[in-house]
Amino acid sequence: MSRKKISTTVYITPEQNEKLHLLHDRTKVPVAVYIREGIDLVLKRYEHALPGQMSLTDAQRSSSDKKK
Repeated sequence: MSRKKISTTVYITPEQNEKLHLLHDRTKVPVAVYIREGIDLVLKRYEHALPGQMSLTDAQRSSSDKKK
């Protein structure tokens, strides 16, 4: 990930911290990478709730629903 990053603070449980650091020790992947990947998974899961442009297939479905 080569884009500029924004610093933020998150609070995690001691268990989450321990598991993340164990994972880091075994894989040598920085904990921050796992946290960013987790955020990406959540954003993907809830993308239907985010504002955005309607896709062409959504627009076609919406248009056909109005004709009924």
